[in-house]
Amino acid sequence: MTDTRTTPKKASDLFVECLESEGVEYVFGVPGEENLDLLESLSDSSIKLVLTRHEQGAGFMAATYGRHTGKTGVFMATLGPGATNMVTAVAYSQLGGMPTLAITGQKPIKHSKQGRFQILDVVDMMQPITKFAHQLHSGDNIPSRVREAFRLAEEEKPGATHLELPEDIAAEESTARPIPASVARRPSAEPKAVRQAVEAIEAAKSPVLVIAAGANRRMTSNMLNEFVEKTGIPFVTTQMGKGVLDERHPLFLGCAALSSGDFCHRAIEDADLVINVGHDVIEKPPFFMTDAFEGDARGKTSKVIHISNNTAEVDPVYFPQIEVIGDIANAIWQIKEAVTPQDAWDFKRLLCYRDAEIKHSDPLESDDRFPIFPPHLVRQIRQTMPDDGIICLDNGVYKIWFARNYTAHLPNTVLLDNALATMGAGLPSAMMSAMLYPERRVMAICGDGGFMMNSQEMETAVRLGLNLTVLILRDDAYGMIRWKQANMGFDDYGLTFGNPDFVKYAESYGAHGHRITSSEHLADVLAKTGEAKGVHLIDCPVDYSENDRILNHDIKKLSAKL
Repeated sequence: MTDTRTTPKKASDLFVECLESEGVEYVFGVPGEENLDLLESLSDSSIKLVLTRHEQGAGFMAATYGRHTGKTGVFMATLGPGATNMVTAVAYSQLGGMPTLAITGQKPIKHSKQGRFQILDVVDMMQPITKFAHQLHSGDNIPSRVREAFRLAEEEKPGATHLELPEDIAAEESTARPIPASVARRPSAEPKAVRQAVEAIEAAKSPVLVIAAGANRRMTSNMLNEFVEKTGIPFVTTQMGKGVLDERHPLFLGCAALSSGDFCHRAIEDADLVINVGHDVIEKPPFFMTDAFEGDARGKTSKVIHISNNTAEVDPVYFPQIEVIGDIANAIWQIKEAVTPQDAWDFKRLLCYRDAEIKHSDPLESDDRFPIFPPHLVRQIRQTMPDDGIICLDNGVYKIWFARNYTAHLPNTVLLDNALATMGAGLPSAMMSAMLYPERRVMAICGDGGFMMNSQEMETAVRLGLNLTVLILRDDAYGMIRWKQANMGFDDYGLTFGNPDFVKYAESYGAHGHRITSSEHLADVLAKTGEAKGVHLIDCPVDYSENDRILNHDIKKLSAKL
């Protein structure tokens, strides 16, 4: 009998065997000739290849897989232009804390006869935007390098890793075998730090909880819910912390979607203790540690407790006084078990800010003008989406409206990017969500600018047989930058463009196209597409004319009066 443990196999087969050992389900990508050995090995594996129309789309899908599952999403490309096309998606997963492995091909490194044709130092290019980047020099080293890439991708803070597999290394033989993952547990927070946090919470008069991106992990949601129910401490979320707790909760104070001056920002400023859970300075800060935190005109000072897997990165506006470092869910559990709710706590003023925000938002959300008014659009989408429905936002000014006004009911049901904040990710993210959760309703919400950056993935969505709604908010401009331009007092210049007929564009891919003509029509189309199979694109004109007045002026004036 042949001993398979010592039988040589092609290195690309070994590479795929290592991926299978890590539990990889999909590899997304656009292969090139330098990947053909790997492609052949994948064809005989349990892993499904998802061929996309651009490497960026493959990377966004892999990152979204990582975000939903906590497991590493894998995507591949060839050398040179294929690798450079990956870069935005690699940075997206690195900054956003989504575990991924990017695999690139390369010309033979031992006996190449093509000079410098298409040659870039891809590993050197990837190193600043990954946790780990490595060129494989030997088939025998594949198991250890693959295991290391997966370990680092999933270790807190999760992020991007990269492996380059040259043609000649992929074709050589090896007797090596996959290395199984070890059983590892994240360390628990130090009891003395927990005690300090508990004492600070009990001594406070009006503490507030801020839930950020790092809290968006399994188990953390349950622990935070128990903490809020026991203590009655109200909470704010950052954009990437949306949905960790159900935002219909009476203690929800809002999402810190604007930079400052919103109602929830005023609540944080009035609190004398901020319990900041999972904060990452990669996000726009939900509060600034100046003024009230250093002592305001009334002599009031505030403190910040930093609860996270990692120590706080010192920043000009963020320098917490107490740090509780370790597994976040465990840290919250320890604090929850030890803390005693205090009769002296008073949250009336904090809660009044949320009441004022709702009072301000209600008439805006009821405005059914056409083209569609953004707050009204958000209300319509929320009304049509089930509790577990998933919306995947591209980047644009509408992201602010959805972050502020769309109440998330469950974790990872509002996928937006407040780290790299790239355009073009909405459609691929929704495609991945629809693949993972075919029984749930999924909607990509894109501006016309962001949609056109990866619109070719409509073909991929149709080919995969996905059930998906793609809502395009059309203003024929780069709306967010136009909003900023207006706020800075500059002339309206250089930010408008033309668009294709989106209905015909969708139909050309084999999808279904719909063009909105009124608010009532939007409600009808949303209801019908929610029940229908297949890929549906909705061309929805939007009215952004009041963005500057409402977001930059009205909200700040109203909140300052409270």
